[in-house]
Amino acid sequence: MEKKILTVDDEKDILNVLEYNLGKAGFKVISADDGTKALAIAKKEIPDLIILDIMLPGMEGTEVLKAIKKDKLTEKIPVIMLTARGEEIDRVLGFELGADDYVVKPFSPKELSLRVNALLKTRHHEKDAANNKISFGGLLIDVNRFAAYVGKENIGLTATEFRLLVELARSKGRVLSRDYLVRTVCRADSHLSFRNIDTHVRMLRAKLERWSPCVETVRGLGYRFNKDIFNRKKH
Repeated sequence: MEKKILTVDDEKDILNVLEYNLGKAGFKVISADDGTKALAIAKKEIPDLIILDIMLPGMEGTEVLKAIKKDKLTEKIPVIMLTARGEEIDRVLGFELGADDYVVKPFSPKELSLRVNALLKTRHHEKDAANNKISFGGLLIDVNRFAAYVGKENIGLTATEFRLLVELARSKGRVLSRDYLVRTVCRADSHLSFRNIDTHVRMLRAKLERWSPCVETVRGLGYRFNKDIFNRKKH
């Protein structure tokens, strides 16, 4: 999927250079020439990355950055700051406010494209790693470590129990039929049947202890994951 870049600068020539070079590198480019417009576009479009000039009319780039990082919709968007000054105080302030990188004008368009690619690649890996940890209140499922924890205790799931828990937790409350679970979770064990699935669910619930109600039986259909259980049992 084409990555979306928001470029923010009050100089039209700079915006044209960025649009041309980033477009040539395969990105979809959206532009804004002031901070207020930039914030509105960022919230509406949720770009994959923002290139933000510090010196902007009305609302300075540092204020735009601060607003971006305070908003839940935009706080995770990586930001590269642009400045004509390059003074250390500007760089320090930018990093303190949450900037991910810093480029001083005049800049090489090719170098900037490389920095954009590197930052997007880093964020992609970070997102993948984060996606491999599933957390609901007192339950943590670490997919990379093939382990599930209640509190700080590894509850020692078997391979089938673990795959079952992950599939349910990622299902976002959808009902998963026994047939589906046999074909996906237990595909390596061709001898498993609907009854075997019920047995694995029962054993999984026993190990989940107080969180066992999160694995719900939907009579005649299958099973689903109820994350609301964790909100009810806070203590």
